[in-house]
Amino acid sequence: MSATEILIQIIGGVCLLLWGVTMVRKGFTRAFGASLRRSIARSTNNRFKAFLTGVGVTTLLQSSTATSLIVTSFAARGLVPVSAAIAVMLGADVGTTLVAQLLSFKMTWLAPALLITGYVTTKKFQDSEYRHLGRAIIGLGLILLSLRLIIEASEPLRGSTALDAIIAPLVDETILALILGALLTWMAHSSLAIVLLFMSLASVGTIPVGLGLIFVLGANIGGTFTPIFMTLKDNPDGRRVPVGNFLIRSIGVVLMLPLVDVMQSFLEALDDDPARVLVNFHTGFNILLAIMFLPFIEVMSKISEKILPDREKQYDTNAPKYLDNSALDTPQAALSCAARETMRISDVVLKMLTDTILSFQSDNDNLIKSIRMKDDKVDTLYGAIKQYMAQMTKDELNSKESRRYMNILTFSTNLEYVGDIIDKNLLDLSEKRIKKQVSFSEEGFSEIVSLHDRVVENLKLAQNVFMSGDKNMARELVDIKATIRTEERAASENHFVRLEAGIQETIDTSSIHLDILRDLKRINSYITAVAYPILEDREDFITENTATVKEDPSVKRTLTPEEGGSLVDDSDETKHE
Repeated sequence: MSATEILIQIIGGVCLLLWGVTMVRKGFTRAFGASLRRSIARSTNNRFKAFLTGVGVTTLLQSSTATSLIVTSFAARGLVPVSAAIAVMLGADVGTTLVAQLLSFKMTWLAPALLITGYVTTKKFQDSEYRHLGRAIIGLGLILLSLRLIIEASEPLRGSTALDAIIAPLVDETILALILGALLTWMAHSSLAIVLLFMSLASVGTIPVGLGLIFVLGANIGGTFTPIFMTLKDNPDGRRVPVGNFLIRSIGVVLMLPLVDVMQSFLEALDDDPARVLVNFHTGFNILLAIMFLPFIEVMSKISEKILPDREKQYDTNAPKYLDNSALDTPQAALSCAARETMRISDVVLKMLTDTILSFQSDNDNLIKSIRMKDDKVDTLYGAIKQYMAQMTKDELNSKESRRYMNILTFSTNLEYVGDIIDKNLLDLSEKRIKKQVSFSEEGFSEIVSLHDRVVENLKLAQNVFMSGDKNMARELVDIKATIRTEERAASENHFVRLEAGIQETIDTSSIHLDILRDLKRINSYITAVAYPILEDREDFITENTATVKEDPSVKRTLTPEEGGSLVDDSDETKHE
């Protein structure tokens, strides 16, 4: 083969290796991610337990970067102390070396079996978490296949004078080789993949073993870069974890550099296979770091705190609190984050709705302004939820997760609509009343308050339905909708009776009064929509509501909740600006 063909094959093998590592990480994350996150959260009360958890989680995920992002997000939110998070990272660094140990054995014969097993598992369990496990198995097969491809492509380079001319300067320039190893690892976002690459090149003599050891040390530093750059926007608690890990590894590399030749002789005496020398060095280095620094985790935590001191906390009350980007690879965890943020929106909308009735009882312009500001918060949080959920790949969700996905999106959208109705309709009516200096009749306003209180209680019930998915509460929510419709109709009829009686307050507030009743009914319809995805599979519900549609011309069936719609009144479809 020509030099160009060899280079293309090596690059192709490296790309396949990176893709395989990514498939394994995503497969195990999506299959067991929620359990792994819980394990990390529960293990941080003891540094040794945290270390062992880091080893176990990373051995499964095959990515210390993934573990780092999870534990960093926990530290940033104050769920785990920084010292415990650094202990997890020490374990994660050891865990990734154990995977390298396993893959260093000549098991390329296993690749076809893994590919077949993974493919069959993925196809057989298309609507189960096991399909993610199948993809992880395919990823393992691709890793073994890529290693064989790299080794076979590199074989002709042994003894190449051109390659010697490139490699020779690096042998004498230790710092340059160290930087090159670190940069390659940072670019690849995977220390495991790069260590396996160096191992493969060393196994066929493409690079000297001594240079390979320097590259491995560089890879250990380069593996800390990605978490550092990915957490630049986090608060100091979160950023201290990858910075602490970087400090530990940098100190370890500085101490190990003068001993590389000694370590090479010692490891070659144990096993003279170049691949085994590199991977044993990689494992030994990380175990030594754990032994050296685990007793001094608190010290490293304080050093990290000195480097990244606490800044004056400036809380943006409109910013999302629960949308954790590190959870996006774990559908269950990501959906839980989105659901919690949606509940935060519902609490804001509930406060808006509760305060709105007060604006009709007083001439308080400041109250109206404060409610409008809450709608800005609702709009911001809703936009953040949409953007967050757009990053989730719906193809990766099973049927249950897909239903929850649509339920969250539908409920948050409807809450945003409710916020807009309050802001652009009810508050405008309140300002109109203040401007006209009119008051409701005592009987008329008591009817408005009664309907308003019903809607407020319904929103609280909708929150419980959204979080619990309880069908009995969902059924109750739908039943109350019919009651509120009846109450709204009765209140309107009573209003017309008072008009005929010539009551002056009723005449002055007639249009405002009727619009408030209409908007409260619309709000309730949007609130009630959360029940339909939960009840839609119930045959009695479908039959009953089909009959209701036929009997009541004011109700019609629109899109299913999966299609983005719900059962709504004609009045609910009134477009609001």
